Amino acid sequence: MVKKYKSLQVIGASLLAISLTACGSTKDSTSTASPSAGASTAPAATAKAENITITFQNIYPDPTDPKNGMLKKIVADYQAKNPNIKIELDSLNTDQQKLKLKTQAASKEVPDITIVNPAAQMKPFVDAGLFAPLNDMVEQNGLKDTFQSGILDFYSFNKNIYALPDGNNIGVVYYNKELFQQAGIADVPKTFEEMVADVKTLKAKGIQPMAIGEKDSWTGSFLFMNILLRTNGGPGFLQQVVDGKKTFADPAFTDAVGSMEDLIQAGAFQEGATSFDYNAGENLFKTGKAAMYYMGSWATGGIETSSVNGKVGVFQFPTVKGKGNPDEFMLAPGSAFAISANSKHLKETKDFLNFFMLNYPKEAFKVKGAVGVGQKVDGDFKAAGYSDMAMDVLALFKKVKGGDLAFDNTMNPGTAQGHLTSIQNLFVQKVDPATVAKEHQTAYDTNNKK
Repeated sequence: MVKKYKSLQVIGASLLAISLTACGSTKDSTSTASPSAGASTAPAATAKAENITITFQNIYPDPTDPKNGMLKKIVADYQAKNPNIKIELDSLNTDQQKLKLKTQAASKEVPDITIVNPAAQMKPFVDAGLFAPLNDMVEQNGLKDTFQSGILDFYSFNKNIYALPDGNNIGVVYYNKELFQQAGIADVPKTFEEMVADVKTLKAKGIQPMAIGEKDSWTGSFLFMNILLRTNGGPGFLQQVVDGKKTFADPAFTDAVGSMEDLIQAGAFQEGATSFDYNAGENLFKTGKAAMYYMGSWATGGIETSSVNGKVGVFQFPTVKGKGNPDEFMLAPGSAFAISANSKHLKETKDFLNFFMLNYPKEAFKVKGAVGVGQKVDGDFKAAGYSDMAMDVLALFKKVKGGDLAFDNTMNPGTAQGHLTSIQNLFVQKVDPATVAKEHQTAYDTNNKK
């Protein structure tokens, strides 16, 4: 059975606290990686191997993101060792991929490898029998032992592992020190009210205060949930709703909506934020056109290899209305790789994913993309040339004292979609918090009828 939210929270808090001690696209496209020039091929087999194509759906479409190059390198290395196997990449941004997978799932035409999110988001696919159990594959070559303690529980149902995560992250605020200095802001905000004041100061100086890619509606939700984590005075608001102890009309929720609107109405985000997808929003920050960016720590690698590297710092999400503990974070066990139960080449697909995941942490480390990886990382980050910003993010992992999972990793898909639409609408128009609460309660009641 699915793990209870409360147990997920405890597991997430503990694994994040000990981790690393040492989720965009220009367009919907399909590309094929090929072996790099000069790569050696495997010796000829006594019998000619069957030519096989494995479709690999992924969310690394941005060529400026180090994970994009890492993906193609691992694929090329595998193809060089297995010349009869072609890995066909279908690289999409997060929301595009989610929509495409829903369509594919409806027709039971899931790619050989696809991307799913943990817990509540992947449960419907598992219940429909669309994914192959990976218990046998993770035992091969010691793969299971490479994952951080407890993280595979987020992707397990009825004692079966159905997906392997690419990351284990926390929500943080990145900021451009140079732009803060230009605006005369000496210190990072310790309270949400100070953050709103900083937004107004930056705006007055002609500096874009924050960037977001709200076309991909989960981005605004992720920020909103961190506000709710504070106004609720700690984790577990959604579980309290499920347990019947609270409703969405609770002051913790309406206060969070009001605070979110304060930020938006202060002019925090770029004009037309809902027309910017994840990559476009993040690129505003990575090109020095915005002063702050709230995102999961997975963004560290892309920022580190961008033009603003060396100018960026990071801080914890502040208290809101005097409530909350900054050492409680939004916890983000990563998107994960699942294999279609109906794959025509199940054995070969499992073999490739085993190879991919074994090489993932070391290749991510090489390209400065290992902050927030869900596997154990061997290596000295500082000696490898990781930036001061990356080291600061790693230090924040050690401060984690608990937190919440994203809304859509907690509630069922119907309730989650109502939430995503409601929060996205706040970027378009100001709405009475009571109305937003009613929208959420209606979505919850409609999708949770006994």
